[in-house]
Amino acid sequence: MKSTKKLLVSSFLLALPLSLVACNATLPQIAETGATVAGSAGYNNQASLIRGIKEALELGSNRAATSLSATGGYANSPLYRIELPANVQPLASKLRQFGLGGQLDKVEALMNQGAEKAAVEAKSVFVDAVRNMSVTDALGIVRGSSTAATDYFRAQTEASLRQRYLPIIQQNLQQIGFYNQYQQLLGTYKMLPIANKPDLDLEQHVLNAALDGLFKQVAVEEQLIRKDPVGRGSQIIGAVFGQKK
Repeated sequence: MKSTKKLLVSSFLLALPLSLVACNATLPQIAETGATVAGSAGYNNQASLIRGIKEALELGSNRAATSLSATGGYANSPLYRIELPANVQPLASKLRQFGLGGQLDKVEALMNQGAEKAAVEAKSVFVDAVRNMSVTDALGIVRGSSTAATDYFRAQTEASLRQRYLPIIQQNLQQIGFYNQYQQLLGTYKMLPIANKPDLDLEQHVLNAALDGLFKQVAVEEQLIRKDPVGRGSQIIGAVFGQKK
């Protein structure tokens, strides 16, 4: 009997999104219907419904940070691997011709390792952002664009993540044998009165690339939740997120 009831509830939760869209339900109607379905599934009030939404967002953001903080999360990724800045590549090619390819490979390895270590910090920052999210923010994400959650995370967390990431990236790059000399040369270079100078700051390059990769992966997880909310979250998340289909 219990399994039959569970199956019926599951089927209704999966069918609900399409029916809501078909009748052009408004946000209050969706919230009310979602709360009703939530009660059937054990979420007996709107607070529980919002908590369910937050759990899905926390789960997705944590998956993104976990995948990139793993060994090789950046280095072995065809999408997120961090290479030397584009404006340095011509010089790097010349240096490789002179047998310095090993040193350049070490620099790139340290850049990616720094990004991977820093990605660990994103987990707690994302958790705080989700837990501080208002009811309006949570429902707005459900009804928003396909990147509404990613946009919210970036707006709420990027400044904090930059502060946390930078010292980790700096510490990792300090393993480069010529790091101190490089920093001195960079300081002098920045003071030169030259127009349209290319940016040669490796630390900022890694920082920007690491965060861009992180939020791109958050967007990937968001799309997975929107595409398969039940499989990536829970039945009640399916009832809410699925209504966008």
